Amino acid sequence: MREVEAVIQPFMLEKVLGALEPVSGLGGVTLFHVNGWDPRHPAGPEEIAGYGFAQKTILKIVVPDDAVERVVDTILESAVTGRGGDGKVFVSDVLEAAKIRTGQRGAVAL
Repeated sequence: MREVEAVIQPFMLEKVLGALEPVSGLGGVTLFHVNGWDPRHPAGPEEIAGYGFAQKTILKIVVPDDAVERVVDTILESAVTGRGGDGKVFVSDVLEAAKIRTGQRGAVAL
């Protein structure tokens, strides 16, 4: 199993989720609205402690290994605007998953 974490522009959320919907192997998406700071880019509209932050949306998706490439490619294709700040995608190993309601473990818990 792998976790795909995508940091995207908030206004691209609907487009990305729509593109992910038909991807097989996708169990669900966890969503966070956050503020991000990158010293290489101009300050964002929100200032916190003297630093300019830009609003971002993070999607966390845990998928079976065979779905990772499709999920990453779908995000890359649907989240791009061609401007700075489009975001990043990270992929990490997931050692274990467990569904609280049923106690199922492993990929079946997704």
